[in-house]
Amino acid sequence: MRRDVQLRTATPEDLEWIHELRHRVYAEELGQHAPDPAGRLRDGLDGDNVYLVAARGEDRLGFVSLTPPWLGRYGLDKYLDREELPLLAEPDVFEVRILTVEPRWRSTAAAPLLMYAALRWIAARGGRRVVAMGRTELLDMYVSAGLRPVGRTVRAGAVTFEVLTGEVAALTGVVRDRHGSVVERLRSRVDWRLDVAFEPRPDGCEHGGASFTAIGTDFRDLHRRHRVVAADVLDAWFPPAPGVRAALAEDPDWAARTSPPTGAEGLLAEIATARALPVETLAVGAGSSDLIFRAFGRWLTPDSRVLLMDPGYGEYAHVTERVIGCRVDRFRLRREEGWRIDPQRLSAAVAAGRYDLVVVVNPNNPTGRHAPAAELRAVIAGAPERTRWWIDEAYLGYVGTGESLAQLAATDRRVVVCSSLSKMYALSGVRAAYLVAEPDTAASLRRWTPPWQVSLPAQLAAVAALRDPEHYRECRQRTHVLRGRLAAGLAGLDGSLVVEESVANFLSVTLPSGGPSAARLVAECRRHDVYLRDLSPLSPEYRGRTVRVAVRDTAENARIVAAFGAALDALRPGPAASGAAAPAGLPVAGGAR
Repeated sequence: MRRDVQLRTATPEDLEWIHELRHRVYAEELGQHAPDPAGRLRDGLDGDNVYLVAARGEDRLGFVSLTPPWLGRYGLDKYLDREELPLLAEPDVFEVRILTVEPRWRSTAAAPLLMYAALRWIAARGGRRVVAMGRTELLDMYVSAGLRPVGRTVRAGAVTFEVLTGEVAALTGVVRDRHGSVVERLRSRVDWRLDVAFEPRPDGCEHGGASFTAIGTDFRDLHRRHRVVAADVLDAWFPPAPGVRAALAEDPDWAARTSPPTGAEGLLAEIATARALPVETLAVGAGSSDLIFRAFGRWLTPDSRVLLMDPGYGEYAHVTERVIGCRVDRFRLRREEGWRIDPQRLSAAVAAGRYDLVVVVNPNNPTGRHAPAAELRAVIAGAPERTRWWIDEAYLGYVGTGESLAQLAATDRRVVVCSSLSKMYALSGVRAAYLVAEPDTAASLRRWTPPWQVSLPAQLAAVAALRDPEHYRECRQRTHVLRGRLAAGLAGLDGSLVVEESVANFLSVTLPSGGPSAARLVAECRRHDVYLRDLSPLSPEYRGRTVRVAVRDTAENARIVAAFGAALDALRPGPAASGAAAPAGLPVAGGAR
């Protein structure tokens, strides 16, 4: 099928046309700027802005300009100071500017497509809010798209603009609810060259696990798993303990057809023994996501205020913002501070925020940093009584259970500790997790747990795993060694890469600002059946350039390094790579190729 309209980031050749079109529209047509004898209109942000272009064959239809928050300045700064428009000081605001279409294409879908492309590009960089200047006479078009005036009007030459804003999630919802059929029709006509999927995930949550699509979610060709390196999820590279395999293999027919203990009583007892906790402080679930959805759904409402770490595990933002609709604030973790949680800054934020819930993933995913238990205890002790703390310790085993806050959670009504058995015990496929809370809180959650919530194979596997701590201790030690070697291999590919090891079973690689985006590198690695995780949608702090890599075994780690190196070569600017760079984004774009 012929694709009528191409959407792409601007090429160097496009920039001259952008300057010329801007002059024709904003100087000659609208009188916003004085005419320039050269017929070109440039902007002070030209070297830093991102331009998206719509084209049809040799004809360029229009463009839109995007200013990301990490530049530290916006076009609106020329007209309003930060006191007049304080949202510009927020770290997750992207500015959309100068949506401009050639006169003969203004009655086509060019402008809506550019607006949609801008929204998808911003979402793929972790943007949560947009700000824009819309010409007053076109205000209805912007309001129809979901933007709303903030009550500020800007005058530039002969043109009056309204300052507009909108939440990325809400704008995405407007597109889905009001214009979904139009977007679906346009999809077949668009040659989508952007490094972001044409459409968001149906559930609105950014998960890993794209590697399973290469294996096949219909399970008909599971032999493909032997050629796919699934480093985009944090499943254990090592096998479960021998006792786990023995328990599952002893009588698989019986385990498959038999209902498990209704309330997972044996599993609860084993957790209590292994963690030296009263059994009445425990509740179990089919993985930590099950516990998150169940607990948060009981505790929170749209009136609740929640504080999340940023960057942080995307499931928490999904549940609180999109499923429940809470008011969510972010506690910004900073790369220049080593992504650590500053206890003084966190204490001040919690004291000022009147939060119902604060979520801390420790060690954090995706930054891989661990906050010492003593520091968190002190912050919690000084926090308001009304604030509940959810401490996610899915990866704590890589640090040591001595750093757990489970004993505090067992007695303090304000603290709940969630611990997945999936990652630390190589049980991701069977799904088992538990939380620790004071007895009344734990009992309430057990009452809202359906019977047989954890399958019999999962209960058998989890109990056997908890009985063999030495096996997992050795696996964790080996993981640290493998992670160091993987980090060294990736760092040796290019001196401009920034490789950051975590304390757990993953690391991150940040690409240089002049190089390919994380999305393009991830897409290129998939050509080699190596799947990595683009962290860009989780936070603007990653600036679209950071990839998370799970630690695998020696052979698969070698494949990761080789694929990463090949991707860098293919995407490197130059005559040899120019043909390979553009298609690299196509696998990311779903069906809009």
